[in-house]
Amino acid sequence: MDVDVSKQGSFDVGGRRLRRGTNQSDMRDHNERLVLSLVREQGPLAKSDIARLTGLTLQTVSVIMRELEQTSLLVRQSPVRGKVGQPSVPMALNPDGAFFFGLKIGRRSSELVLIDFLGTVRSMLSQSYRYPTPGDTVRFAANSIQAMRAGLPAEVRGRVAGLGIAIPFELWNWVDAAGAPASVMDDWRDRDIRADLQARCEFPVYLQNDATSACGAELAFGGARGLRDFVYFYIGAFAGGGVVLNGRLFSGMTGNAGALGSMPVPSSNGKPAQLIDRASIAMLEKALIRRGIDASHLWTSPQNWGELGEDVDIWIADAGEALAYAIASACAVIDFEVAIVDGWMPTEIRARLVAAIRDALTRVDVEGLSLPEVREGTVGIHARALGGASLPLSARYLVAISR
Repeated sequence: MDVDVSKQGSFDVGGRRLRRGTNQSDMRDHNERLVLSLVREQGPLAKSDIARLTGLTLQTVSVIMRELEQTSLLVRQSPVRGKVGQPSVPMALNPDGAFFFGLKIGRRSSELVLIDFLGTVRSMLSQSYRYPTPGDTVRFAANSIQAMRAGLPAEVRGRVAGLGIAIPFELWNWVDAAGAPASVMDDWRDRDIRADLQARCEFPVYLQNDATSACGAELAFGGARGLRDFVYFYIGAFAGGGVVLNGRLFSGMTGNAGALGSMPVPSSNGKPAQLIDRASIAMLEKALIRRGIDASHLWTSPQNWGELGEDVDIWIADAGEALAYAIASACAVIDFEVAIVDGWMPTEIRARLVAAIRDALTRVDVEGLSLPEVREGTVGIHARALGGASLPLSARYLVAISR
């Protein structure tokens, strides 16, 4: 006989909390997401394992897993024989079970990525520009989606489950920093990029702030899995960030929580400034241009900036100090256990930046605060696009994970 455990709260898996399953028929969708989330978290699991973890009966789990196998979301693994009884058959996520597009729209480049059900990148296309325009962005995304989808085997092309867009909010407000004509940037004010692309796609289209999306990628695919509370900084053309509370991405009432680029920090002359004016890569670009150095490779070759001399040293020191103040300020509001820093930059530059932050924190007055561990991000330059792709994955197939 089935026992309804829907009111028994949540359960611990690897240091995180998942809401227990329920045998009520109207909760089938939740139960399917719960099973998929467990298998994603733990790896291949047998029916008995899932029943034990969730409180669902073995009969209910059998029905769910059979349906997930029939829809190609789960695949059988080799039987595991125990000492007694019938061998158990673990079920794993099918990499070809579903596919997701992620579109990053940046101030200097756009990027489209296609991932499978495991989060593995199947293909990627990008374009760079002086500044983004809505028309060019829609054409790039639509043409790239068509080309990438055509590159999938015919039998799985219908399994594309969504597109997630990662874009800076109120892009039109960054005219001076983007170096774009005001008339061009004003076009973004009157365009609904999500609706424009939804009209060209038969699958759902989602939209989120770009730095928040990058934070989501670190949570879904990176080394932050299992952390409870952390503040996240993504340093691209401009600085931004995200907030994770109780193991979940927190976007706030308007989706703009973690707008860390706007956080006030001291400037080099002691006057207040915003983090975006000190920690953004656009500041390094301006310094290089002032000395007559071509800075285009900052956007086209993020894996290798080459030798930039003292300009990059000065930028790292200045950005590190500003980020140290931002981290201290954030921890005055929420007791974060970790601060994570990633960005559109070579890994060695990221490592130097994190070292500069740690050093600068020793000179910040943090009396009364408990400072977090400062870590490098693990997703890297493609975090915003991958975060975009995680939007339909999370929305359609996973349950919220917390601790």
